[in-house]
Amino acid sequence: MVTTHPWSPVEAATAGGPDDDKFHEECGVFGVWQSVDAAALTALGLHALQHRGQEAAGIVSLDEAGIFHAHKGLGLVGENFGNAKVMAGLPGRASIGHNRYATTGETALRNVQPLYADFEFGGFAVAHNGNLTNAHQLRRALVRRGCLFQSTTDSEVFVHLVAISLYSTVVDRLIDAIKQVQGAYSLVALHNGALIGARDPLGVRPLVLGRLGAETGRAAGGGVLTSETCALDIVGAEFVRDVEPGEIVVVDDQGVRSIKPFGRQPSRFCIFEYIYFARPDSVVEGTPVYETRKRIGAELARESGVAADVIVPVPDSGVPAAMGYATESGIPFELGIIRNHYVGRTFIEPTDQIRHLGVKLKHSANRAMIEGKRVILVDDSIVRGTTSKKIVEMVRAAGASEVHMRISSPPTTHSCYYGIDTPERGKLMAAQHDTAEMARIIGVDSLAFISLDGLYRALGKPARDPLKPAYCDACFTGDYAIPLTDQQDNNERQLSLLHAVS
Repeated sequence: MVTTHPWSPVEAATAGGPDDDKFHEECGVFGVWQSVDAAALTALGLHALQHRGQEAAGIVSLDEAGIFHAHKGLGLVGENFGNAKVMAGLPGRASIGHNRYATTGETALRNVQPLYADFEFGGFAVAHNGNLTNAHQLRRALVRRGCLFQSTTDSEVFVHLVAISLYSTVVDRLIDAIKQVQGAYSLVALHNGALIGARDPLGVRPLVLGRLGAETGRAAGGGVLTSETCALDIVGAEFVRDVEPGEIVVVDDQGVRSIKPFGRQPSRFCIFEYIYFARPDSVVEGTPVYETRKRIGAELARESGVAADVIVPVPDSGVPAAMGYATESGIPFELGIIRNHYVGRTFIEPTDQIRHLGVKLKHSANRAMIEGKRVILVDDSIVRGTTSKKIVEMVRAAGASEVHMRISSPPTTHSCYYGIDTPERGKLMAAQHDTAEMARIIGVDSLAFISLDGLYRALGKPARDPLKPAYCDACFTGDYAIPLTDQQDNNERQLSLLHAVS
């Protein structure tokens, strides 16, 4: 889900803020069918997926009479669904929910999902994670047909495509809609007869299927669809399997059925889910995330070892990789940087002086573990480099004799158009500078990234096959597996304007 122009990479919502120098996943989705207190389970699931979006949350439930109920709000899940009165207003044995990460688009209630519409066949709600690369093109065509858009999110395209479809069943209408979109997405939808999950043909964005246990009020056909396994754990649901790339899963009172409307294609799952986005306790595509990140750190140590006294993670995302690095290198692991978990992303920084000190709101040096030592800082990525520079300054100020930085991803040289919040390419440090120049700017004695082949080895592959990559790694390679239709249209329009002016 994105609220900027669909042909542009997403900008960070709080430029200069504490989280401005990190990538952000944009959404988490959760859906449950046939369970007592379905909305309460959905709220719990969204709590587990809070890392995937902190700007807004919403839940739509379906009651026994076939009536839909909705509550949506800006802010965290607990701020919106920690109220008994709100939860009482979401009755029923089925519901879907959504966490949203804001972009530079409008932060407004009308953009908060799930989106809901009344059709001839009844109510229909949908929640979407990802980005459609032809959303602008489809939106123009739909507006010409008379469709009236109520939001600025590309997710609404699904609603209108379902509305104008000539097929009779809801599932067939959704298949018709999905066949017209391009992009990376996973979605959950709810109508009077079923909970539906769908994943893009290349499986870039994650979606898993779970089964409810008796203690959660399981009825015939009870099931869960969600972005990550950690959301199954919190509601006591059993993991069944990953939804396959290009698969549509229908959960109803008869059970679960699978529809595969696309020809089989090689999977291109987002490699950054392993590096950063997924919660460490999740299992992604059959692989435990925590163990994977430790293996990435170990491979990083083998590739770029340097003499040092202590391994220090940049918390929290650098912790597992730093543990793997320390184990492989034999250098002690210490929490040389302490994170303050009570600083929100929207903290207001009113002056230049306070803005410069902003990193200290979130991180502080543990001087006793750093002073007089050669330090290796381990982090998951470098985006703009602004936060890395401030952290290095902080560690040097705490008395480190040397500061080396090791990154558990390859250099990020390209923007993501598939649902990840990234700056435009001109603002990516690795797109503008080589590693030596980046080290000079950040202020470290040495800087090294894991190689692309090393990353693949850590994920159990011998190396990256340039003809058939196992993952979507476009942020490192510029190899965009899904057409960037809106981006190309925009480039052509800009060229036409330039030619007209000249």
